[in-house]
This record gives sequence, C-alpha cells and structure tokens, in this order.
Amino acid sequence: MWSYDKKLQFPVKIKNPNPMYAKIIISQLGGPDGEIGAAMRYLNQRYTAKYNEIIGTLTDVGTEELAHVEMIGAILYQLTKGMTCEQIKSSGFDTYFVDHTAGVYPVAASGVPFDMKYISSKGDLLCDLHEDLAAEQKARVTYDNILRLVDDPDVREPIKFLRAREIVHYQRFGDALRIAEDNLNSKNFYAYNPEYDKC
Repeated sequence: MWSYDKKLQFPVKIKNPNPMYAKIIISQLGGPDGEIGAAMRYLNQRYTAKYNEIIGTLTDVGTEELAHVEMIGAILYQLTKGMTCEQIKSSGFDTYFVDHTAGVYPVAASGVPFDMKYISSKGDLLCDLHEDLAAEQKARVTYDNILRLVDDPDVREPIKFLRAREIVHYQRFGDALRIAEDNLNSKNFYAYNPEYDKC
C-alpha cells in the first residue's frame, strides 16, 4: 500500500514555455530508458526477488520512479503551457501537437510510443539486478544528454535532481547485488537458477 504526498519530490517552476525542450525531455517519460519503464521494471521484479532487503529496495526505488514520472509530467506540462503556434511550428513540436495537442503522452524523443518491451523482469535475481544497474546508467546518460541541450536553469535544476537520483539508485542496486551474491553460491552465479531444476 502506498501513501501519496501531494507535492513533487523536487519543485518544478518553469517560467518560459519551450516546446523544443519538451520534445527531448519527453524521452524520460516514455522512452526506452525513461521513468515509466523503470517504475514498471522494479515493481514487477520485486515479486521474485526472495530477500526482504532486495524486495524493499525494488519497492522503494520503483515507488520513487513513479514520483519521477510525476516530475517529468510537470516539466512537460509547464514547457508546453501557453506555447504559441509559432513556437509549436519552429520547435518541431508540431508532429507531436497534431496527435496529442499539449497532452502529456509517453513517447520517446524519436516519437516512438512507450512499449512494455522496454522493461525486463526475468525472475532470476542476478539477471534482474544487473539489468537494473544498467538501466540506471542508461537513464543517467539520457539526463546527461538533456543537460547538454538545455540551458534554462528552471529546467536544468529538476533535471539535475533526477540525474542525481539515478546515481543513488545505481548504488542501492549495487548493495542489493552484494546481498544476492552473499546468499547464493558460485554454482548459482554462473550455471543456472536452481529453483527450476525439476523442469
């Protein structure tokens, strides 16, 4: 059961609409390394994680990723609120606008809609945790790329916050991997998942 705190994890107060920024930042909503995929990945993986500390980590991080979905949605809304027709056309946001107006819809910056194939839930603890470590690094790189393209401090500050959280999540999954390795013997690491020996 979750309880919802009715405020963003980090404030988003963007004064100047900029649909060009929205067009690239939207990847962190519905792109292959975005926040929706992260939340779904971790919240689904927790069912087969076995160890309470790891289940707790997956639940905590997955829940925080839902808060990040909310932050990205707020950023996108504020970047497109009050935009002019000229801004829509000159920014390249027109192709998105035709299908969604200014609605927040999960797509990648390339225009490809969110797809559940972006998440991985293998049911093998080591495989899933390595996937999670990689996912956090891919999200960090995407935030790095966004920061290379955005110069508005009102946009940069929440993006920098989100980037920093990817690093914390990476560290938490590193701790979870150590817990898993301490509980499995070397045969489990490299050969097979013994849970399915009888299949």
